[in-house]
Amino acid sequence: MTQIPKVMKAIVLTGPGEHELREVPVPQPRAYEVLSKVRAVAICGSDPEIFQGGLAGIWPPYYPFIAGHEWAGEVVALGEGVTNLNIGDRVAGEPHKGCGFCENCKAGRYTLCMNYGNSQSGHRHYGFVNDGAYAQYAVHSANTVTKIPDTVSFAEGSLGDTAAVSLHGLELTGITPGGTAVIIGPGPIGLLAMRLAKAMGAAKVIMVGRRSRLEASQRLGADMVVDFEKVNPVEVVREITQGRGADEVFECSGAAGTLTQSILMVKKGGKISLLGVPGAEVQEPVPFKQIVHDEIMITGSRADPNTMWRAIEMIAAGKLNVQDLITHKFSLDSYQEALDVFINRKDGAVKVIIEPNERE
Repeated sequence: MTQIPKVMKAIVLTGPGEHELREVPVPQPRAYEVLSKVRAVAICGSDPEIFQGGLAGIWPPYYPFIAGHEWAGEVVALGEGVTNLNIGDRVAGEPHKGCGFCENCKAGRYTLCMNYGNSQSGHRHYGFVNDGAYAQYAVHSANTVTKIPDTVSFAEGSLGDTAAVSLHGLELTGITPGGTAVIIGPGPIGLLAMRLAKAMGAAKVIMVGRRSRLEASQRLGADMVVDFEKVNPVEVVREITQGRGADEVFECSGAAGTLTQSILMVKKGGKISLLGVPGAEVQEPVPFKQIVHDEIMITGSRADPNTMWRAIEMIAAGKLNVQDLITHKFSLDSYQEALDVFINRKDGAVKVIIEPNERE
């Protein structure tokens, strides 16, 4: 049995733009929670803004705070009432736990919990509203973790959340077997959306982006790439599809102007899923009439409700490769270097992993 220490190392946010490596007490699981030894935690695109304090008062709502939500590890202690997990289970976590009682939670849409941010209701958003996984140990609700088989490494398991986010966005619209899908934004979510679209039957996947990540997308499986700094992506997609347009478009960047581009490059009766999270300042006029006349379906996509287990199964079965997206690994002591590599995309960084305990 794993010996659980009294204190642990954690990256602690002490104020907006201020953080340090500290020793803090190991948290204790309450009813229906588990304590896990964190073996890998991946840096997410939302983490730098949380570290920099751009969303202070919301994400996080208080200081000191421990961020981090893309993680995998080993269960080392069970809270009262946990029956679906055992000590020693290898698990990957997702960040959202709904209250379980509101109309959205009861419909399975717990990432849209009506009691968001109200911890007394039972809601949790780990790494954003509630302490997360940039630490040697972390507590999570038992229904937010998914078992991972021995054939899936902890580093791969930490990408389960990213893969599940992409999968949810694709499931909202579906994929046309034999059709053409366009992905805007070759970040980790876009790259995994690209691979999932192909696994789900798309005959052609076109990636729209720029610079090193666009080059990476071609190496990692895109059928065609479009550099928006050099050409008009709408015109190119229309040309590739002989004027028809794409069956589905997945916006994974959150950049200004890409919603309109998506509308203009999708076919009549086509579908658009918005996975990228724009800044609050992004406001965009859209071709309203075309949306109506062409019956274009547009949906937002929030996190990964009920998709984590399917993403893990696809990784385990070899149907979804995430290993080659992991470009860097660092110890918890080197978290500052890890953030720098991720933020500045050094050395072709895609997914950067921090290993808070022993290396895998």
